Amino acid sequence: MGLIFKAIFEVENMKTESIKKSEIQQDWWIADADGQTLGRFASKIATILRGKHKPNFTPHMDMGDFVVVVNAEKIRVTGNKEADKTYFRHTGYPGGTKEANLSQMRRTFPERILEQAIKGMLPHNRLGRQLYTHLKVYAGSDHPHAAQQPKPMEF
Repeated sequence: MGLIFKAIFEVENMKTESIKKSEIQQDWWIADADGQTLGRFASKIATILRGKHKPNFTPHMDMGDFVVVVNAEKIRVTGNKEADKTYFRHTGYPGGTKEANLSQMRRTFPERILEQAIKGMLPHNRLGRQLYTHLKVYAGSDHPHAAQQPKPMEF
C-alpha cells in the first residue's frame, strides 16, 4: 500500500515547466534553396520557424527563429510537377479565380512557390500568421539582412 501511495504522490507532484517570453532567444538563419527538393526543404524551414528544433519548445508560443531563404528560383521539384502542379488565387471580384502552374509561377513570382509551401506547414491560426512574418524569401542570392548576421543552415 505504501508503494502505491508513493507512486501516486510522485506523479501528482510532477510539474510542467513553461518558458517565459523573456527567456526566448530568436536567432537568424540563412538557407540556400539551390538544388533542394521543395517539400523536404519547406518542412525543415517550417520546423525552424515553429521552434521545434529547440529543447524547450512550447507549442503555444512564438519561439521560432527568423529564416532568410535565398535562390528560391532554383528550387527543385520531382516528377511532372512543373507542368501539373497548379496554384489558385482569387482577386476578390466575382469570377476572379486565377490559376497558374508551377512553371508560370517560377517565371513570374518564384518566391511564392516556397512561401505557399511553408505557409501550409505552419499552424492555421494567429500563431501561424505571426510565425510566417519571420520568413524572408528572395529569388536571387542577394538579401538585405546582412546586419542580422544570419547563420548558415546545413542540409
